[in-house]
Amino acid sequence: MGVAKLKIPAEGEKIVWRDGELRAPDNPIIPFIEGDGTGADITPVMKRVVDAAVETLYAGRRHLHWMKLPVGEAALKEFGSSLPEEALQAIRDYRVAIKGPLTTPVGEGHRSLNVAIRQALDLYACVRPVKWIRGLPSPVLRPEDLDIVIFRENTEDIYLGVEYAAESDAARRFIDLVHETQGVQLAPESAIGIKPMSRHATERISEAAIRHAIAMKRPSITIVHKGNIQKYTEGAFRNWAYDYFTRVYRDLVVKETEIIAERRPTEGKIVIKDRIADSMFQQLLLRPAEYSVILTTNLNGDYLSDAGAAQIGGLGMAPGGNVGDGVGVFEATHGSAPKYAGQDKVNPGSLLLSACMMLDYMGWTEAATAIREAIGETIKQRRVTYDLERLMPGSTLVSCSGFGQAIIENLRKA
Repeated sequence: MGVAKLKIPAEGEKIVWRDGELRAPDNPIIPFIEGDGTGADITPVMKRVVDAAVETLYAGRRHLHWMKLPVGEAALKEFGSSLPEEALQAIRDYRVAIKGPLTTPVGEGHRSLNVAIRQALDLYACVRPVKWIRGLPSPVLRPEDLDIVIFRENTEDIYLGVEYAAESDAARRFIDLVHETQGVQLAPESAIGIKPMSRHATERISEAAIRHAIAMKRPSITIVHKGNIQKYTEGAFRNWAYDYFTRVYRDLVVKETEIIAERRPTEGKIVIKDRIADSMFQQLLLRPAEYSVILTTNLNGDYLSDAGAAQIGGLGMAPGGNVGDGVGVFEATHGSAPKYAGQDKVNPGSLLLSACMMLDYMGWTEAATAIREAIGETIKQRRVTYDLERLMPGSTLVSCSGFGQAIIENLRKA
């Protein structure tokens, strides 16, 4: 399969990246990956809602032209690869894409298709907003206090996938090296994994986090790490981030320690603080209002994103995006749930809210805001899919497509 064999829409233009800015025309071509399992249910709903919002908000002045990319189980059967290079090149060329959940086939090369896409496109910032929509079920008393955006470094840490099987020659050599250089004797049958972190990767995710904080007028950035134990990896991440903020943005930031020790004023400043990762889980539950932007490493960000989502309705209502320099891929944050595939049952909320992030990224904020408000109105009306209906007494159960239709109705009423 070549790029020419992709079904490129007859109309539409490419989004471009110029002078460090994304510039979307009024008729952009948007690549999409339907996804595996329930992707076939939620992706068409997402497209219908987004198209309705664009039509309603822009009255014909703007249109999206969707281009399907072959990725996942169907691509493996048809093309012999679950992640064809042509699909990756299309995302590079068209700059913005959205994807449903993907299953990594057993026995096929990639450890994770999601990780492979992020690494191949250098999408170094995983961005996960966590904010409650009124009416959603929550296990905490005050879910409205949680309003954070997590910036998770997306290319390093254990997700790089450098591992050696137990009792392999490579593992034995590594064990010998550790003994020779560190004087530490690892169990000879140990499996080995590498956890790399670099100043370069830390600084560019720090830049993404502070740009967001400045643009959205967020009051603080919290560096989350396990540097008390992993001093040369997670500890370095903490130190490099502090150094970057105070070196590059000194006039805009103040460290929490400076406020305490020197009584520095905070007015007009972004407060930079840090927390140990395990403590941060407790903080999200007990004192969520004290946190705004969270900057963290790959594994910590994975855990914290899902822990935060649990407080605001679950992964079915949790959006996410993976962004690099001039390329963004927005995605459902949950799995493919193949046992529900084709049943028109699952919640499309995660993908819908991720589409809102995509529209914001393109500068089409009016449409993004309208969809969010329509989702909120639909939940207020208690018309919800099975995952929410079972937790919301007195609500009305609707299908996946029914939820999308209710959102469209509320869009057009607004």
